[in-house]
Amino acid sequence: QVQLVESGGGLVQAGGSLRLSCAASGRTFSSYAMGWFRQAPGKEREFVAAISWNGGNTYYADSVKGRFTISRDNAKNTKYLQMNSLKPEDTAVYYCAVKSYSGSYYSPSGYIYWGQGTQVTVSS
Repeated sequence: QVQLVESGGGLVQAGGSLRLSCAASGRTFSSYAMGWFRQAPGKEREFVAAISWNGGNTYYADSVKGRFTISRDNAKNTKYLQMNSLKPEDTAVYYCAVKSYSGSYYSPSGYIYWGQGTQVTVSS
């Protein structure tokens, strides 16, 4: 059974940092691109960042570019999202996901496996 488990969320003041982790189990995803999405209350799930299967290419939403960094460790079947200079508008539930081979990096419909999400709250 495939499982993606996010961790590292929490409450942080504006300007602070958090590092999210996403550990996969049940199978290896070293040949798949992976992404992070987030969803705030009353809003649609939105793209945050994605990384190609070998880490050679990364993609970011304009709203997080320069502040967030996505990375992966295929040996550990884990990926990360380093979030710096956090803002109150970054508050959301953050989800990690595995992209299908043909799916869009930027759309939730392009992803085939999802974690349960981890809450990130940034206070002003």
